[in-house]
Formats: sequence, structure tokens, C-alpha cells
Amino acid sequence: MAAPVMPEIKNRRAAFDYAFLEHFECGIVLAGSEVKSLRQGQASLAEAFCTFIGDELFLRNMTIQPYDKAKSFGHEPVRDRKLLLHRKELRKLQRKLKDQGMTVVPVRAFFAGNGMVKVEIALAKGKKTYDKRESLKAKDLKREMDRGR
Repeated sequence: MAAPVMPEIKNRRAAFDYAFLEHFECGIVLAGSEVKSLRQGQASLAEAFCTFIGDELFLRNMTIQPYDKAKSFGHEPVRDRKLLLHRKELRKLQRKLKDQGMTVVPVRAFFAGNGMVKVEIALAKGKKTYDKRESLKAKDLKREMDRGR
């Protein structure tokens, strides 16, 4: 019997708005009904961002739709969710965030091989308008080259 295909939630807007410098894979603290909703692909990272509260990293504004069969044991669609990283990685991120224009953005949420939900985050620097135009030109050029084959 084939294993079910688990959905992957991507933040496509992040690649357009930010230049990624370094990627990290981390765990996330979720309720049971949130995992069920993620398995159905009912989540969005479009408005999400990461921030430090104390010495812990939290994912804010990630929307996970309520699981319809959870009834009274459901969850709030938008809430702060704790990200799980090694202390060494957390300290490294905190040091890098002190630089001007640096931020931590979630890139994608996915299911690892062991069934756990993981979030890929990236240390990023905001792109300027002209950088965004360059990205669009490169994307259009690639599309044209693919059509020509």
C-alpha cells in the first residue's frame, strides 16, 4: 500500500520579497486538530513571520483553518506557535537579527519522514524594488527559454 501524499504549504511571496541568506529546519508546537488541518492542506504562510519572545522563537500570523470534526476541542486559526530549534541556532539567529534589515521568515511547512510537522525558516534581507524587477526579468527569461525547447 502506498503512503499517502502529505501536503506542503509554501510561502511563495517570501522569495519575491526577501533574499534568503541561510535556511533552518525546525519543529513546531501544534495542537492535534492543527495537525489534522495541515494534513488536509488547510493552512497559509502568506502573512506569517518569526519573532523572538524572550529567548524563544515564535511563528506569528500563520493561519491554520479549524478542523471541522474537532468541534469543541478545536483551535484558534491564528495564534503564536513556538518553533523548536537548538539553543546554538537560536543564539546565532538572535545575533544576526541585530543587523540592519534582517528578518526571519517561514518558507514552507511540511511533514518529515517520521510524520512530524517541520517548518523551514530562512534568515532573510528585504529586497529593494529594483531587485524585485530583476527577479521578475529572470523568471520571464527562464519561462521563455523553456517554451523555446
